[in-house]
Amino acid sequence: MLDGSLHPANVRGIDPWCVALSRIRVTYPRAVVSLALFGTALFGTACGSWQRVGSSPAPSTEQTLTQILDLATTYRRLGRLAAEEPVPFVGTVVFAAAPNDSVLGVLGLSLPNRALVFQREERGFVARYRVEATFLRAGAAPIRLARDEVVRVASFQETTRSDESIVFQEAVRLEPGTYRVSVVVRDRTNNESSRAEAEYIAPRLGEGSVSEPMLVYQARSRRRLTDTLSFILNPRGTVAYGGDTLSAYVEGYRFAGPATVPVEIRDGQDSVVLRDSIRFDGGSEVEGRILRLLPDTMPLGELVVAVGRGDDRRQQTALVSFSHAWLVTNFEEMISLLRYFGQDNRLAAIRRASPAERPALWREFWRDTDPDPSTPENEAIAQYFARVAIANQRFNDEGIEGWRTDRGEVYITLGDPDETFDASATSQGRVIRWSYTNERLTLFFHDETGFGRFRLTPNSRSEFERVVGRLRRQAS
Repeated sequence: MLDGSLHPANVRGIDPWCVALSRIRVTYPRAVVSLALFGTALFGTACGSWQRVGSSPAPSTEQTLTQILDLATTYRRLGRLAAEEPVPFVGTVVFAAAPNDSVLGVLGLSLPNRALVFQREERGFVARYRVEATFLRAGAAPIRLARDEVVRVASFQETTRSDESIVFQEAVRLEPGTYRVSVVVRDRTNNESSRAEAEYIAPRLGEGSVSEPMLVYQARSRRRLTDTLSFILNPRGTVAYGGDTLSAYVEGYRFAGPATVPVEIRDGQDSVVLRDSIRFDGGSEVEGRILRLLPDTMPLGELVVAVGRGDDRRQQTALVSFSHAWLVTNFEEMISLLRYFGQDNRLAAIRRASPAERPALWREFWRDTDPDPSTPENEAIAQYFARVAIANQRFNDEGIEGWRTDRGEVYITLGDPDETFDASATSQGRVIRWSYTNERLTLFFHDETGFGRFRLTPNSRSEFERVVGRLRRQAS
């Protein structure tokens, strides 16, 4: 049984029921509704018992930090709508059958709260944005939609969330064909905007066919083509490794009798992860099934979920990452990136663990390092990666990635210094000095070679490590 409330004006063409979700906030014209991942089956015949037919190791190719932080490029490669600053968002379009051989295209967008400018109001903070979308098919008039939205949060901390905290949905009736979809998201407070385009094929969904596996947070089946759709899309198609369940909603159309449709899931190396089938009873215009892949069965990286066979085979790509906010899909890379985070013994234990043990150890690590368990985000790790990104840009003049320099290490660990003195361009010995008042710490970086490679002096290295050790003991 699902917990939630209906709001008739929420999404045209979509039955706008929703339930509590700890991870995302879905915005509608007059409401911001918190949602929570469901753990029980929606349908008695949702799917068969999944059979693991093989497993593959995590990708061996190391990701560069640029790739990890460049979410837009990764999502575009996966066929998503993806825009960068000043209003970053990720989106997709999925298709379901509609009356008279038409299809219903559902546009879903995902935004972090930090993408918008919030203004303080009496009971919290408010942001406003506008979505404009165009569906363009050769030889046909463009189809346009536009909608204004309001997001309300209770605290300033909520305004800085970098994970997926807003989900937008809108449906439009289309004829089968290839569409160029263009989306603009505009912040109504400062009028800044970002734009993304992608090409999608609206399939002809006739008798005995199935929809694509639509990646969702929640879904409820419909029985007739005239019924409104009831689901909440996962626009990014990402799930957190070892934590989330990957859910995909599939519809079968006008099966005359019982039918079995194959399901296959492959990883990024095209190895079969799972193979099974779903059964449709037949005799209805529409039958909905939901497929769930549990966290401990999913490898890191890309997962291609495919249903059907031959010309009716339809697929969608999901991404299993350590976080929704940064795309890391390699255990060794994850542990390497956390080299300045502390918790060295626990990270070493995760590195040594078997693939079967790692999800539980990662969940434990995430839980125990989260300073505020009441929120879905691990604020400590989120701040850490934000500093990694800044360090990588700020200290990129030493011939290696900025976060791996001595200055990067100190910045990531302690943040901005209270006072700096830079004599690197003078005859005073090419020295940079950073002072941290509260820690009573002064550090010197010296360019001994003259090639712009600044290293902590031995005494500064010793003092830095002493202070870091003390701060970590106090935090434990």
